[in-house]
Amino acid sequence: MAPLRKPALFQLFEESLYQSGQSFLRLSEERTHPAAYQIMDGDKSFRLRLYIWNLTFGGRASLPNEWRIQVTGLPEIEGRQRFVPEVGGKTAILGWCDDLRVFAAYDISRHSGPLGGSPSIQIRQPALESAHINGLAHQFKGEEEVAFAVKSAYMGTYLRYMDELHACGSSDETLRLLAEICENPENIDEAEIEAIVPESRRYAVVSTKKALRDANFKDRVLTAYSHACAMCGVQLRLLDAAHILPAAHPESTDETSNGVALCALHHRAYDRGLVTFDAAYRVHRNGRMEQDLSTNNLDAGLADFRDKLLPIIAVPPAHADRPAPNYVNRVNAMRGWFV
Repeated sequence: MAPLRKPALFQLFEESLYQSGQSFLRLSEERTHPAAYQIMDGDKSFRLRLYIWNLTFGGRASLPNEWRIQVTGLPEIEGRQRFVPEVGGKTAILGWCDDLRVFAAYDISRHSGPLGGSPSIQIRQPALESAHINGLAHQFKGEEEVAFAVKSAYMGTYLRYMDELHACGSSDETLRLLAEICENPENIDEAEIEAIVPESRRYAVVSTKKALRDANFKDRVLTAYSHACAMCGVQLRLLDAAHILPAAHPESTDETSNGVALCALHHRAYDRGLVTFDAAYRVHRNGRMEQDLSTNNLDAGLADFRDKLLPIIAVPPAHADRPAPNYVNRVNAMRGWFV
């Protein structure tokens, strides 16, 4: 397969930001490399310098599962190429593996000096394969250096905690725990993290565990619903994976059957009680709330809103992924629905 040109690589990176729920502005021209971005992550914002290349198969007989980026086009100082970190922001070094549809991500602090002749940076195939399955995986490269493999929908998690995650290479126990978290975040509790992870990196590991759990839930739910809103059918990458029994409830779970794919409009309408669905999947409107909106002259768009609603929500083909009646009935009772 022919290597992708820079504009295509930038587009793949930008799609990964969309998939992981990040907003961004590209600050550099289309073909400028490295690219400059302003990333908006919730209530936080940071500037990102992005270096990106294709990952190519290494081909060395001694390392049959090695992939690498071939570093080219960097500024030279005294005849040696070198990366230039983003002052006051973050710097990402990525490689795209088209075969497995994942990124390799490298630690800028380990490659900040002059690079050797024909420089390359490696990652092993098992890490790429694990990320393809689980979303995020790491490879310990020795001398406290850690490379990561990142699935597109998990890019936001990586960028948010990249510095702290790469710093985990200083502790074998932290790396072991991180591998278990990436494999299944539900298997590790915060007490174990507190007992093993150094305090300076504890928040990042706990937050990564939560972010991976949330990303895993979103990935499963949106896949189950074919990336379409259950109430109106819209796709357009405007979807949320909504918990039926809210995540803040002590009995809520991240089972797919406690989730439903909703567009941004219907997610808010569902959470605020304007619409719901019952255990037979029938959609119900809140007549009292609609009347109140009309009385207060706040009903513009209500007719169109009604018309777009499906009479029965679209459900996944797999029965195990469909909304569980106990979650549906519980939250309807909590919100005062009698359906």
